[in-house]
Amino acid sequence: MARYTLETAGQVCPFPLQEATRAMQQLEPADELVIGFDCTQATESLPLWAAEHGHQVTEFDRTGDASWSITVRKG
Repeated sequence: MARYTLETAGQVCPFPLQEATRAMQQLEPADELVIGFDCTQATESLPLWAAEHGHQVTEFDRTGDASWSITVRKG
């Protein structure tokens, strides 16, 4: 299992989700993608996307006033 980081701070939705989708396609099953973002809408869209595509959210943390980090394990 490998762990990768994707920083999308400063991008408005739907770009964090689009970048996460592209990045996840490059990973092997059980690899993790840590996504840093500051788009409020992504707090809902990223976990929903993960669930719909068979991935598992292993961590979801608020990292600042308006920023978050979500870790998604590829299913």
